[in-house]
Amino acid sequence: MFPTPRIAVLIPAHNEAQSIALVLAELPAGVAQEVVVVDNASTDDTARVARAAGATVVPEPRPGYGSACLAGLAYYAAQPAGQRPEILVFLDGDHSDYPEQLPELLAPLLAGTADMVIGSRALGERERGALLPQQRFGNWLATRLLRLRYGGTHTDLGPFRAIRTAALNRLHMADTTYGWTVEMQVKAARLGLRVVEVPVRYRRRIGTSKVSGMVRGTIGAGYKILWTIFKYW
Repeated sequence: MFPTPRIAVLIPAHNEAQSIALVLAELPAGVAQEVVVVDNASTDDTARVARAAGATVVPEPRPGYGSACLAGLAYYAAQPAGQRPEILVFLDGDHSDYPEQLPELLAPLLAGTADMVIGSRALGERERGALLPQQRFGNWLATRLLRLRYGGTHTDLGPFRAIRTAALNRLHMADTTYGWTVEMQVKAARLGLRVVEVPVRYRRRIGTSKVSGMVRGTIGAGYKILWTIFKYW
C-alpha cells in the first residue's frame, strides 16, 4: 500500500545504460508511485534499459542536467491533477547514490518538519575517490557562500534530494545546466523554506563523469554554480 502523500522519483540520465537498471532495482518497493527517467540526449541504450526495468521514460534531446529536470517537471505538470506527485525525489542515474536511503530522505517531509530535504554526502560515508578533490573544494566553497549569505547549515549541493511539489513550484526553476541544484537551494533559502539535510552514503559512479571527469566540464560547472549563487546574492 502506497503512503500518503503521493511520491514520485525523477532521474535525469545521459548515457547511463550501464547503471540505470541497478539504480531502479535498488529503489525501495512500494514507496514511489512512479519513477521517471529522463533520457537526456543519450546515444546509448539508456531509454531501452530504463523502460525494461519498469520506469517511465521521458525523452529530452536538449543536453543539460537542468534541461532533463525541467522536462521531468513538465511531464508531471501535464498529468491529471490527482496523479501529480505531492513529493518529488531527484536521484542521479549513475549509481553513485544509494537509492535504498530514500525513506531517510522522505522522513522529515512525511513528518511535516521540512519542505525540502537534501542528502548530504559531506555528513555521510563516502567511498574513497567517489568525490574528486575539485568536487570537494567546489562543494565546500559553494556551501560556505550559502551559509554566509543565508545562514543555515548547508554542507552539500548533492543531487539526491526530495521536495514538496508545492514548494518546488514556488521556486520557478529555470537553470538548464550545472546550476540546477544550487539554484534550488538559493531560491529555497530566499523564500525561507524549511530545508533539512540528512546524511547519505556516496560511492564511485559507474562510467565516466560528464562533469568532473573532464577539465572543461569541471571549470564550466564551477563557474555556473558560483554565477548562480551571486546572481541571487
